Amino acid sequence: MSSAPTCAQVLMRLLREYQVEKVFGIPGVHTIELYRGLPGSDLQHVTPRHEQGAAFMADGYARASGKVGVCFLITGPGLTNAATAMAQAYSDSIPMLVISAVNRREDLGMGRGRLHELPRQSDVSRGYCLWQHTLTQAEQLPEVINRAFQLLSSSRPGPVHIEIPIDLFPAPMPGAIDDYRAAPAPALPAAGITAVDTAVEWLQNAKRPVILLGGGAQACGADATALAEKLAAPVFESLAAKGIVDERHPLCGGANLSFDVVRERVENADVVLAVATELAETDRNLVRENYAFKGKLIRVDIDPGQLVCNGNPDLAICADAGETLAQLNRALPEGDSERQNAVAEELAAILKACRKEWWPGSEERFAWVQALRDALPEDGILVTDSTQLAYNTNHALPLYQARSHVTCTTGYGTLGFALPAAIGARLSTERDVVALIGDGGLMFTLGELAVAVEQKLPLPILVWNNSGYGEIRDFMDDAEVPQEGVNLRTPDFVALAKSFGAEGCLIDQPEQLGPAIAEALRRNTPTFIEITAP
Repeated sequence: MSSAPTCAQVLMRLLREYQVEKVFGIPGVHTIELYRGLPGSDLQHVTPRHEQGAAFMADGYARASGKVGVCFLITGPGLTNAATAMAQAYSDSIPMLVISAVNRREDLGMGRGRLHELPRQSDVSRGYCLWQHTLTQAEQLPEVINRAFQLLSSSRPGPVHIEIPIDLFPAPMPGAIDDYRAAPAPALPAAGITAVDTAVEWLQNAKRPVILLGGGAQACGADATALAEKLAAPVFESLAAKGIVDERHPLCGGANLSFDVVRERVENADVVLAVATELAETDRNLVRENYAFKGKLIRVDIDPGQLVCNGNPDLAICADAGETLAQLNRALPEGDSERQNAVAEELAAILKACRKEWWPGSEERFAWVQALRDALPEDGILVTDSTQLAYNTNHALPLYQARSHVTCTTGYGTLGFALPAAIGARLSTERDVVALIGDGGLMFTLGELAVAVEQKLPLPILVWNNSGYGEIRDFMDDAEVPQEGVNLRTPDFVALAKSFGAEGCLIDQPEQLGPAIAEALRRNTPTFIEITAP
């Protein structure tokens, strides 16, 4: 390089230093100089059709891979278009780095009517970001990027937003491009010895322990399984944690926390170990009433504020979930196989009883759930939107490993998530991905199908077509509210897919689903599989 590197070039260099491989964004007139830094950076740029799609893709990429999802956004509307997706990532603690432009430094706060101007753009994202920062000097960039990745890798994750004034993108940076390096990853905090000793004593003496896993335990599947076996304890997962423990394991109760029979087992446990979970209503599929813990409650979370949210613990451990579970496993003796078998039998009866509590319509959709489980590869990733069939898969479709359940039915609960999130997920891994979305939600982000076509993704997209917002329609009926605004005219999704250069088929029987998914996975283009809902 014959001249000093620019701020934009150093940004690309630092992203690669932090093992970023793909960025999702739409170029704009304010980011031309940012994009000048891309050539030669070894970063792959993916162009969505809407900035909301960019952030949803980054979200899906992060959930499926465990890496940081990265977006490039333009000033003003680029950021506000992505706001909903960023808020979903914040709600579900997904690591996302959003780099946006902002007007020139001399124009900030001046109200001069500049293109894309907001009075205080930095205020827009503060409510749904871990950290928001406006760069004021190009030389600050390495420190700011390092701080962002330290936050994203060593604390409860979420979106970080860094806005860069457009006059700083071409600004020269000191030194050579090779001088810019990533900071070393921080050591994750472990639990204190006294806390571990207390937890071990309580758990070892427990007669009816229970383990609750949340989405922050994605890397803890092996340790959680080993601990369950040592304690002969059933493991129940939040929706965000589904699949962390193989749901075929006889001690895994899956994501069934919404059912009364599970509530009774949890509430009557003498010790509950809750790991990296909010204990929120979204963990229980919108069952509002929290558990009344009658025994001792041990909570493990990297976020100290979360340790007392939705339930005061008898023992609070502020530490990394994986480190803490490993410490507990090292301290506890091997389990008793007879006790494990007895608990497994008890759990099997509980899960059978859960089906009696399923809401109306679930039984007729169960055949579709089973067909989807049969068709999904063993290590496949299921990406779901807020739609009727997805609520059944939350409970009735077992998953076998972590990062197999990418869903917006937790937390913020936006529509339109599944299509772009599935694209991001598939771009992060060689694992097969299947998306499930309703006809109403699909129309929110339909344009992102073009991205899947461009990327030649073998992506089956199941469209549960009930001609409207079926869940809300059911709620209106239950509340005796006249149906208004929930019955929609839907397009011919098969024809629509083909107009994009994708494939499509229409099915109405569960036995047709397996062959349709298998064929879709063999293609080098996405496939709409439109399901006529019963």
